[in-house]
Amino acid sequence: MHTDIFASIRAIKDIQQFNGEAGCNRYIISQCNSVLNVMEVYGLFLLNGWQKENMSIDIVPLFETIDDLQKASEVMKTLYSNEVYAAHLNRRNNSQTIMLGFSDGTKDGGYLMANWSIYKAKEELTAISKLYNVEVIFFDGRGGPPSRGGGKTHKFYASMGQNISNEEIQLTVQGQTVSSNFGTVDAAQYNIEQLLHAGISNDLFNSREITLEEEEEDLLQQLADASYKKYISLKEHPYFADYLSQVSPLKFYSQTNIGSRPAKRGGDSKLSLKDLRAIPYVGAWAQLKQNVTGYFGVGTALMQMEKEGKFQQLKTLYHSSLFFKTLLDNSEMAMKKCFFPLTEFLSKDEKYGEIWNIIHAEYILTRQYMLKLSDKTDLMSDYPVEQLSINMRERIVLPLLTIQQFAIGNIREIEDNLVNSPLKPTFEKLVVRSSFGIINAGRNSA
Repeated sequence: MHTDIFASIRAIKDIQQFNGEAGCNRYIISQCNSVLNVMEVYGLFLLNGWQKENMSIDIVPLFETIDDLQKASEVMKTLYSNEVYAAHLNRRNNSQTIMLGFSDGTKDGGYLMANWSIYKAKEELTAISKLYNVEVIFFDGRGGPPSRGGGKTHKFYASMGQNISNEEIQLTVQGQTVSSNFGTVDAAQYNIEQLLHAGISNDLFNSREITLEEEEEDLLQQLADASYKKYISLKEHPYFADYLSQVSPLKFYSQTNIGSRPAKRGGDSKLSLKDLRAIPYVGAWAQLKQNVTGYFGVGTALMQMEKEGKFQQLKTLYHSSLFFKTLLDNSEMAMKKCFFPLTEFLSKDEKYGEIWNIIHAEYILTRQYMLKLSDKTDLMSDYPVEQLSINMRERIVLPLLTIQQFAIGNIREIEDNLVNSPLKPTFEKLVVRSSFGIINAGRNSA
């Protein structure tokens, strides 16, 4: 492990010698959760022969989990106060790039809490950076689907207001979305123009001097807390990991070679949700057509707010805040791509029936309250073009998903009965090959 790290640091120097500093000048720290993580990287560069006066590297902390997002501003405050790191920043034009992970945030805390924690982290990081005269640049780790930070991305940036740094828009473009968003000149021009328009419209047309008033932030914090509690209760279900492993194509993701990284961290063969990477986690829910990471907990949270007499306040906020509306619009998109009849046979399953019914009930509840909040009659009814696009792709995807579930069901029966069946490799190959078709036919549909 350490030899690979040292080799990568040396490789950066080689790249810069051949291609200039712009060729490779950022070192991103995945799952950063402390000041020490950043200073360790700084020290590693010194150990590998870099001189601090000429260290042409920006160290980029990536805050991902809910806990790390909530501590991010304190981590950066300590770094900005550190004499050694402050001197490094000064040599880097007092500019600090910070990456925020939508995918792992959603996996860790569910849709509402992840997105709200990222918003609050940006707000607090902007304030602390201004205090130390540091220009902060946010680099968003967004994937294709709404549950990984995708969806109506440009509307999110247009809704950020003036209390979040927006001098630059930097975001990842995942492999699954490069071709669909930038594969043709027309598509690339449209999507780039959308992002440019987001920044301009935020500056020119945002009618709110403050994106969210203090009482509105309190309201959304309560909503996120209630949603988080419901999501965690699902993750703590005794059969949660088994459900994902046995009824979804999760354990086959490493064989499909469709992710940019391994399916899980570490070498343990046993499934650990902490080690599991976000792409296969979200993708597994997508191929079950349950999209848990895009809505689970939202309905329960809205219902709780109604019981506390705060639903009308949320309704007013929905119609007046582009941020809140876009947040829920993206959740609607995730729900629109659900299809519970695909796995309804599990509702009476001896082991997994309870968890299937919990997920289905939350979907029904969330749909009910979403429509009540928005005064609409159908999910995404104010986006007819996107509705049509989803419906068209689903006609291709659903037959493939049915084949995949047939194969997964047979594999599970073989494994449960401890049978050495010669058909098992064939069923496994069917799951993997179906995944290729599902991913290609339904890009970003999670």
